Amino acid sequence: MHKKSNYSNQKKENKSRLKKIVSPGLPKTPIEFYISEETAEYGDNKPFTIYYDNPEHSVRLLKGDCIEILNQARENSVDMIFADPPYFLSNGGITCHAGRMVSVNKGKWDKSKGVEENHKFTLDWLRACQRVLKSNGTIWVSGTTHIIYSVGYAMQELGYKILNDIIWYKRNASPNPSHKYLTQSTEIFIWAAKNQKSKHYFDYQLTKKSNNGKQMRNLWKFDVEEERISQIKPTKALNIPKLYLSFGKHIIKRPIELLKRIILASTKKGDLILDPFCRNKMFLIIPSTLARKFVGILLKSN
Repeated sequence: MHKKSNYSNQKKENKSRLKKIVSPGLPKTPIEFYISEETAEYGDNKPFTIYYDNPEHSVRLLKGDCIEILNQARENSVDMIFADPPYFLSNGGITCHAGRMVSVNKGKWDKSKGVEENHKFTLDWLRACQRVLKSNGTIWVSGTTHIIYSVGYAMQELGYKILNDIIWYKRNASPNPSHKYLTQSTEIFIWAAKNQKSKHYFDYQLTKKSNNGKQMRNLWKFDVEEERISQIKPTKALNIPKLYLSFGKHIIKRPIELLKRIILASTKKGDLILDPFCRNKMFLIIPSTLARKFVGILLKSN
């Protein structure tokens, strides 16, 4: 009996240690977006369904319209937002992928409705994001020339404080099949605080240390190996439903080191990160490995 008791206690201790390794430093409280079923009052107009929930790793996916969800969310509840909005590139064109000509069309959600309507959409979702950001929270928005300038202008209209624009140089950019333009080999990220009074968090020392003791610049390059490691098996890491991973062109890939740098530079352990468009499956995994919490929003249909 004594031996069995010792074995049982040892098993419990090992299990406890394993949990600490998987989710280092994560608080035991559940994810606090406004998404608390006990406090939210939706009536018959609940704007989302819970698509995936993993309290152990503090990861939650909601399915619904991101603007509707954010407009009913609790204000000042999010520390950092990473937004990868539609680029409005689904115009019947073609691109080159793996040596073959492929369509650029991603779905109805990515089709342009004209300059004015596109900008109105950008204003609407940025306003909704600003509402849920904490007073000292920040937002990162990615884009190409097709949308990023509209994002920057909308931020100025809404009173965001633009902190930096970051240029990511893509070593493996797709060639331009039309031979009429330069090959697009960069992507822009705008980093902004909620408003002009925000005292945003920035881990200056960490970024400096990771840049060989020099100040981190806004042109980001990663070596070949860092760019190659752009994904790991999410189904093994968090048991994420394969249906999400089959969303196809809605999902995009970026180097893990790029996403880690963004998170580590602008958040602290225990912070809550929100992705209103959830187009990068790695953002479901990386926050929990860095002791951050995560809420993502998926489209109702794809």
